[in-house]
Amino acid sequence: MKILKLTLILTFATYFSGSSQIISQWRGENRDGIYKETGLLKQWPAEGPKMLWFNDQLPKGYSSPAVDEKALFITGIIDTLDYLLALDFKGEILWKTPIGKAWMASFSDSKSTPAIDGDKLYVISDHGELSCVNKNTGEIIWQVDAEKIYGGKTGSWGVCESPLVFNDMVFYTPAGDKTTMVAFNKETGKEIWKTETLNDFTGYVSPILIQENGMNVVVNVLGNYVFGVNADNGKILFKAPYSEIGSEASLKVGDWASIINTNSPLYKDHELYVTSGYDHSGIKFKLSDDFSKIETVWIDSVLDVHHGGVVLVDNHIYGSNWIDNRRGNWCCVNWETGKATYEAEWNTKGSIIYADGMLYCYDEKKGNIALVEATSEAFKIISEFKVPYGKGPHWSHLVIKDKKLYVRHEDALMVYDIAK
Repeated sequence: MKILKLTLILTFATYFSGSSQIISQWRGENRDGIYKETGLLKQWPAEGPKMLWFNDQLPKGYSSPAVDEKALFITGIIDTLDYLLALDFKGEILWKTPIGKAWMASFSDSKSTPAIDGDKLYVISDHGELSCVNKNTGEIIWQVDAEKIYGGKTGSWGVCESPLVFNDMVFYTPAGDKTTMVAFNKETGKEIWKTETLNDFTGYVSPILIQENGMNVVVNVLGNYVFGVNADNGKILFKAPYSEIGSEASLKVGDWASIINTNSPLYKDHELYVTSGYDHSGIKFKLSDDFSKIETVWIDSVLDVHHGGVVLVDNHIYGSNWIDNRRGNWCCVNWETGKATYEAEWNTKGSIIYADGMLYCYDEKKGNIALVEATSEAFKIISEFKVPYGKGPHWSHLVIKDKKLYVRHEDALMVYDIAK
């Protein structure tokens, strides 16, 4: 009887939590830059937190690591191919597997952050080859050349999407004139559904999942549209021409400025926030209860995030804006009103995540990392240090897992102990 009761409990737990066992993915558990860790240092030593290990001989990449209890996984470019690699917790390579053609034009380093789902990894090459990989051996279980099959239309820097996995599906956004988004069976790689086409091209954006009112909605941003898809059947529920809204300033920068989108949206209570750089305004949208309608709530011209992401903490949005490709300030915007509460100078723009009451800001030019109090009143730096290894721009987003801070800098990966 006890065995039967335990089996029933496990069955119901699996049912209500969905069949996915997402362990690590792009920008945290909910893909929003929020890491639900506690017991972290609230101040670092002058030289920074203790470095546990580093490896500065890795294939170059802009992606972040995905981490589980036994290993971590990154992508990187070797010759003309994108590779997926597994490392142990001393920084030694356990295996490496080619996953598709690398982007050999400008900014060629690998860009897709793997998603760990149970004992499998899902990852996308810079040319849109979607792979399912055994995380223990590196063996490719299945691979779909999705960009080729679905006639994907990309921008100037290839595919930058990090895969989203939900229940029995993994999603990819090829865009183009055949379809916009496709759901594949995560076990077999077979197509489950594909949407109608919005006749658009891809952004450099990774989708998010909304679960509200009994609905599962996948949201992504293309070159022109922000849109939402019913995850259960592939129906496009809403769309809005983001490139046309609040784009007057960005069009002064160049005709291309309003169609380069890189940041995953934020969602809260049927409201959706989208931001991109080049003076293209950030916008909060209101979604109807059934997700069939979308309308603009407010437009903000202060926080135009280049590609460092944003976080939503206590009804305030934090991130860095774009002054030009080399400069930017750190900002806070009220979620309800769209009004900026501060815009502060600190080195230059970069990426941002949040954990345990603190913001972690990573300057993309010099590699400084700041521990910042998450207050809307001021950009209050508590501690900071400089990343010592790697070359080139600091474009990877930080990762926190099991009280450790993972820092990627192209061919280098550093791990810091940030436990209190």
